[in-house]
Amino acid sequence: MHLDLATTSAAHQAESVARLKDLGATPADVGQGDVPWTVLADPEGNVFCVLEPREIYRDTGPIAAVVVDCADPRAMARFWGEAMDWTLHEVGDDHAVLRSAKGVGPYLEFLRMTDVKTVWNRVHLDLMPYPGDDQEAEVARLGALGATGADVGQGDVPWKVLADPEGNEFCVLTPG
Repeated sequence: MHLDLATTSAAHQAESVARLKDLGATPADVGQGDVPWTVLADPEGNVFCVLEPREIYRDTGPIAAVVVDCADPRAMARFWGEAMDWTLHEVGDDHAVLRSAKGVGPYLEFLRMTDVKTVWNRVHLDLMPYPGDDQEAEVARLGALGATGADVGQGDVPWKVLADPEGNEFCVLTPG
């Protein structure tokens, strides 16, 4: 799982990359080859991309997308679309794209990868039930969709840690 950062022009992309390097980011090679975006790693080694300007991301804010590597983009889009009630924008064998039904914020993108997940994700999603909803009922609803309980060493906390059908951890917070 990683973040894709949006830019508004080639100059903005170059400025963003320079600023992020000044903050401690380093170039990263994840086998991307010759691409128009820049792959960096933060000081703790978390990889992220600074994208070239793309019309689709012009109104997302600084985070264009949260990208999840997965074995089955269609199944993941089905699960997360129902889990969050987001709109499916694209789906194929190699990728799927969701976004809030209100058309705001970043996209959630699933990319087919052959690597097997072996460690917990340092980047994960936190889901906030709607005000007045019951956290336990939401956990049960997500379980019916295919989520399972997960222990990442969280101890006694007010949120619930679950894993999606491919083992990606996420949290269900207490309703606000």
